[in-house]
Amino acid sequence: MNSLLLSSPLFIKLHPSYSPTSHPLHPLRISTGGHNITRSRCMPFLQLSAPKKKHFTLLTNHFCTEATFPSSEGSISVIDFQELVEKDWSFIDLDELNSNEDHIEHIGRIISAGGIQENSRVLVSIGSEKFVDHLVKTSSYNFLLVVHDSLFQLAVIKEKYDEVKCWQGELISVPEKWAPLDVVFLYFLPALSFSLDQVFAALAKRCSPGARVVISHPLGKEVLEQQKKQYPDAVIADLPDRVTLQKVAENHSFQMTEYADEPGIFLAVLQFCEVKNFQ
Repeated sequence: MNSLLLSSPLFIKLHPSYSPTSHPLHPLRISTGGHNITRSRCMPFLQLSAPKKKHFTLLTNHFCTEATFPSSEGSISVIDFQELVEKDWSFIDLDELNSNEDHIEHIGRIISAGGIQENSRVLVSIGSEKFVDHLVKTSSYNFLLVVHDSLFQLAVIKEKYDEVKCWQGELISVPEKWAPLDVVFLYFLPALSFSLDQVFAALAKRCSPGARVVISHPLGKEVLEQQKKQYPDAVIADLPDRVTLQKVAENHSFQMTEYADEPGIFLAVLQFCEVKNFQ
């Protein structure tokens, strides 16, 4: 059974018949404390809530699931959540789908910049489905972790690639148990609600000596500006300029090895220079 890891102690499991190309037609299964919940109907947003007693509801972009637990079970702390509404991240894949033929070449260039090897431990933050597809199909690695805010986006990836670990939560809160990381792709940095200093401080604790951090936008700054206007709730920051990025990175022992701000692509590569011992 496929599973997703959440920053909160909820465990997601997908029904084997689920298909990313026909989301509304198949059930999403949630499991917590030994209780399974299946889809009841479709809803246009995600909501996690934990009312009193032992009843809770999950609404995703395409699913509504609910269950009531037996009163004999006692309190179940693992579902004590505050309500949340999921952002719509579909624009990343849609913009890539509608882009020109150079886009696939740009994705390949971004992946190549990571220098992935067979023993590499790789993290992707806010990656599109197409980027993860290309990464899995063209690279050999030891470990791949995809980090995203969206349960739905992670569910789609996890169903397609069971060997890929998926963690829902904030990049700076990724458990250090998955360190050391050899390659980190910050595929859509402007979606992260953290400063560059916070991001590099967190990565410095999790990267191996010589690790590469690849910051990119596969369609470039011009498209990013359009996305900021169209999706202001999701695209909340700019891509860094060379001077700012270099200064912040050096403060955390990262050295810039490449910076390309070109029409149709943004790409920056930084290498971790500090020697660390991971236990």
